[in-house]
Amino acid sequence: MKFVDSCELKVTGGRGGNGSVAFRREKFIPFGGPSGGDGGRGGDVIFSADSGKTSLLDLAWQHQITATSGQHGRGSDCYGRGGADFEVAVPLGTQVFDAETGDFLADIDSLETKVVIAHGGRGGRGNIHFATSVDRAPRHAEPGEPGEERQLRLDLKVMADIGLLGFPNVGKSTFIRAVSRARPKVADYPFTTLVPHLGVVAIDDERSFVMADIPGLIPGASEGAGLGIQFLKHVERTKALLHLITVTDEEEGRDPVDDFKCLMGELEKFSPELAARPMVVALSKADLTHVREPYAKLKARFKRRKIALHLVSAATGEGVHDLLEALWKLHRPPPSND
Repeated sequence: MKFVDSCELKVTGGRGGNGSVAFRREKFIPFGGPSGGDGGRGGDVIFSADSGKTSLLDLAWQHQITATSGQHGRGSDCYGRGGADFEVAVPLGTQVFDAETGDFLADIDSLETKVVIAHGGRGGRGNIHFATSVDRAPRHAEPGEPGEERQLRLDLKVMADIGLLGFPNVGKSTFIRAVSRARPKVADYPFTTLVPHLGVVAIDDERSFVMADIPGLIPGASEGAGLGIQFLKHVERTKALLHLITVTDEEEGRDPVDDFKCLMGELEKFSPELAARPMVVALSKADLTHVREPYAKLKARFKRRKIALHLVSAATGEGVHDLLEALWKLHRPPPSND
């Protein structure tokens, strides 16, 4: 299924029903008076979270949503029925903005969240409300009001505890496949991951967290190189980051420390707050000889930056448990003694 994380949508609340002009016509009650009831209120458009949805694709094709209008009032003091609300299921983590003004309207950040995005119009009053001592037989009623109309922009930011970042082919997809049931594509060429992938990582029976695998960055991503930084918004909600680096072969000749510095530079350009998020750095593919041999020197270089460099292999499981423990401590710090 195609992944869509941004779209525009027009929503309109239901129109209120018209009030009624009617009079009592009972045989033995002369001058029965007005009996026109009120129109029903229009339905609201409501956004709620659906844990089964992972993309805005359905809404991207829908374009417009309108709630049900209220029924008109009738005679014999009968009020019109209110219009049914239209509940729209969106992925968890969807943010709602007014497309015309840019105003932030709602953040669907929990499964319990329900937000009225467009209110239905008020129903018009029937002529029973307009009888006075001067005009005992009013022949006018109010029309129903139109529902609220909005042009929206929806942005999806996936809900994850840990964001997994790194350059292409450092083993991010292999790692998240090894520690969770997420199944991103794995291949020996760059940009095999084209959309974010979420995986639930279970450390033991009582501890788990959600990890997001983000498509690989390259130098110049903030200027649009490669996949650009279009997916970095999906790690803005995370509490901590995992940076994977590795030692490339002689043909590529990249330095892991330079890769890390470049990655941090791209994060800083995108969001200084995100770049300052707690992080763990790991050297992946430890099962390969050309990666393991320079680990000691790389560890010392990172130590000078006051960063502990972990050594892991998703293929053999080496160092994986210790790395997950470090991530758990970052996103769930121990309670203070105060």
